[in-house]
Order: sequence, then C-alpha cells, then structure tokens
Amino acid sequence: MDQLTVKVLRKTQEAQDIASFELARVDGGPLPAFSAGSHIDVQIPGGLTRQYSLCNDDQESHRYRIAVLRDAASRGGSQGMHDSVREGDVLTISTPRNHFPLVRAERTLLLAGGIGVTPLLCMAQRLATLGADFELHYCARSAERTAFRAEIAAAPWADRVHLHFDDGDAAQKLDAARLLAQPAAGTHLYVCGPAGFIDHVVGTAKAQSWDAANVHLEYFGAAPQDTSGDGSFAVRIASSGQNITVAKDQSVVQALLAHGIEIMTSCEQGVCGTCVTRVLEGECEHRDLYFTDEEKAANDQFTPCCSRAKSAVLVLDL
Repeated sequence: MDQLTVKVLRKTQEAQDIASFELARVDGGPLPAFSAGSHIDVQIPGGLTRQYSLCNDDQESHRYRIAVLRDAASRGGSQGMHDSVREGDVLTISTPRNHFPLVRAERTLLLAGGIGVTPLLCMAQRLATLGADFELHYCARSAERTAFRAEIAAAPWADRVHLHFDDGDAAQKLDAARLLAQPAAGTHLYVCGPAGFIDHVVGTAKAQSWDAANVHLEYFGAAPQDTSGDGSFAVRIASSGQNITVAKDQSVVQALLAHGIEIMTSCEQGVCGTCVTRVLEGECEHRDLYFTDEEKAANDQFTPCCSRAKSAVLVLDL
C-alpha cells in the first residue's frame, strides 16, 4: 500500500468531542485523487494505525480532511489524534481506498449517525455538484455534538439536509420506517455510523422490502463480541505445513506473530480488510463487518484479526 507524508495544516474543534484535521503534502504537491466514500489509514503517534473517511470535496487535490470523535471506549486511536496530534505535525498516511463507493442513482438517501457523517458529507457535496436528487439525514445526540453544522447550513444544498437530535422533541427525530416506507428501484440508501444505528436503518429497510443491492453501509467499529464460548483451534500454514495453536483468548494474528509470521493489520476489528487472508481448508467463524454474507458463505477468506474457526483446523494460504 502506497504511503504519503503529510503535514497537519489545521486542527479544528468541529463539535463537542469532534476535531477535524486538514492534511496536505509536506512538499506542497497535489495529493492523489479520491472519490466520495474513500478513507485513508493514518499512523497515529504511539504506533497505532486507524482508518478515517475523507470528508472534503472529492474534487480537491490540495488537501485531505478527516474528522475524529474522541471515543470514551477508544483503544488509543481517537485519544492519540485528539491529544497528541498538533498543527504542524507530520504524519504518515496511506493513499485513499474506497470500500463505500457512490453509484449513480435516480435518487439517493444518505443517513448518518454521529461521526458517520464524514463519508456522507463528501457524498452530499458530490451529488450536489452533479445536480442529483438526494437527501441527507444527520442524526446526533445533540446540536453541540453535531460536526460541520455551520458548514452544512451555509452550503448551497442545505435545504436537502435534515438534522435529528436525540435530545430534541419527538417530532424532529428520525422516523426510519416512514422515510423508507416506499422503496423505489431507482433509489439507493447509504448509511454510516455506530453499529446500532446501522442495524436499525438496515433492518427497517429490509422490513420495508428494500432491494439489498440498493442498500450500502459502512461500519466505523465493530460491536462488542461475546467471547465467553471461545475455544482453541489450529491454523496450518500451507507453504510449510506448520501447525500453530490459537488459544481461546488469542487472535489468529497474535498466534501467528508469536511464531514469527506477521500479517499486516490496521483496524483490528474486522472493518477495514487490511488483514484479509485466503483460507484453503476448514470452516471459518466470521466476526468481521467487511465481507458480505455471500463472501462469508464462500468460506475462502477471512479476517484473522478477529475471526476464528468453527472447524478444528484452518489451512491458510501463507
């Protein structure tokens, strides 16, 4: 994966517990192009790597902009960005990747939960540029926690945006059942935010008979897993025949690393796809949010950062 060295030009407090970071190349040159829905990997002081969606106009080449929520349950990433990264700092990032691409549709519904607005903000800008028919519904806990509120209000497409606050009156809260009540073949739905928010919206769309191909989603983090029933299993390295035991309280990545076999990871939650590994034999227990149900059913690849085995042995293409 190509890497870039960038400088933090600007760090802005966008809302309570949300900061944005404007990044530009150290040499002042143009950045690689990106499309709406793209994200970058950011190497954070302290050795962590995390993914953040780009939320600026995808026609810009002079900067990338990301926004980071300070998460009380952070494993160090958001805390590092908020507390350790300052204007003028130099960071290493990846070139943009897009697992959440915007497709041309007759009509587009964008549903954001909290910090999940970041890729959808970029999508809204793109759709407005194209003169497309769209709506953005942005749900947040309160007005004080709503990032980019002033920017959205000043945008020429502000009339396409509906804000919904958890602490507001019932009339202004998102009514997903009403909004999604009449699915049309030409309407596509994009949803991003916390797992509970996504599951609610996607479940509602399914109940309203939406075509699954018209529903697009991106998780920012995995929901906590119940690991109380986990047991040990083995992985076999196809190239060498070496068998490695994965303990009940150990990930496949950790077990491999203990035997000198390193797999590149990033999110460590099965969200980003960095660690995807081919499986030649055995049955996977998929715990990721990266693969589709069809891809999981194929049973020929998995995310060793979080997924496990249902069979006694998994043979890996390593």
